[in-house]
Amino acid sequence: MDEDDVLDRLRTVEDPDLGDDIVSLDLVNSVSVDETTVRVSLALGAPYSPTETDIAGAVRDALSDLDRELDLSADIDTGLSPDEQVLPGVTNIVAVASGKGGVGKSTVAVNLAAGLADRGARVGLFDADIYGPNVPRMVSAEERPQATDQETIIPPERFGVKLMSMDFLVGEDDPVIWRGPMVHKIITQLWDDVEWGDLDYLVVDLPPGTGDTQLTLLQSVPLAGAVIVTTPQEVALDDARKALRMFGKHDTPVLGIVENMSSFRCPDCGSDHAIFGEGGGRRFAEEVDMPFLGEIPLDPGVRQGGDEGAPVVLDDGDTSAAFRQFVERAADNIGIVRRRQQQRR
Repeated sequence: MDEDDVLDRLRTVEDPDLGDDIVSLDLVNSVSVDETTVRVSLALGAPYSPTETDIAGAVRDALSDLDRELDLSADIDTGLSPDEQVLPGVTNIVAVASGKGGVGKSTVAVNLAAGLADRGARVGLFDADIYGPNVPRMVSAEERPQATDQETIIPPERFGVKLMSMDFLVGEDDPVIWRGPMVHKIITQLWDDVEWGDLDYLVVDLPPGTGDTQLTLLQSVPLAGAVIVTTPQEVALDDARKALRMFGKHDTPVLGIVENMSSFRCPDCGSDHAIFGEGGGRRFAEEVDMPFLGEIPLDPGVRQGGDEGAPVVLDDGDTSAAFRQFVERAADNIGIVRRRQQQRR
């Protein structure tokens, strides 16, 4: 048994998204064999995503009958030099954006973060909506950040998610009235001063629109991708197009479109009612040739979960299942982006 024998077995493992075996796709970083252990490093970049979990499982199956222990690891090359790595311990920075307010963007960001953590990932959530930060309420984060002797910030944790929000740094009822340079300063300072540690995903809840905070983020950190939140109604879709163009101008991958408040199921009659229209998010995704990440129902339980600090994705029921499916699709698309980037290097 040598490295070539292992590679021959790995050629039987297919990547279902990229359409070839993992060796031909250059998704095997290295293979080494000694008397007791076979070590395989895979170029997988979306930890705990369903597809990459399946790929890793298929690798284990392909090597299951060896008379040696299997040491399987995953490591993706970001292509960045050490000087370019703003957060070297963070594998994927994911922005959640919308063209307008009122579409449930923060709700989607909170449930994405909590859902990824529930799958086993190491997750952080940065509430970058500096003018209207509400993530701490949505996860019932009563603990405040702590400071180290070096004057860096240790973020509190809820539901397995490390948290940072402007809400922690200003008074409860104090309005934030800042111009662009101040916005840039505080956002970049939070990148530098927060002890995020090693994370698989850092979810960034952006403010609505295409303003200073979005520009600072796009210029400051390398995003793995962005999720665009809309509702079915045309006015929301018009603004979602602006958000899509913003990421396109900065060569940021868009992971897909998620439609929030897609329909309301009447608890009395059991019928579905398309209060904000029907199918707009899916049509928009098809129009702009972007993945459609799913439809989240208009459910009073989502509002209740947000007010009480309990992410719905962690519950049972149809709405919770819709959020979990969205989380899985978003994670899978992060993996596709990362594995395609690996091929181009």
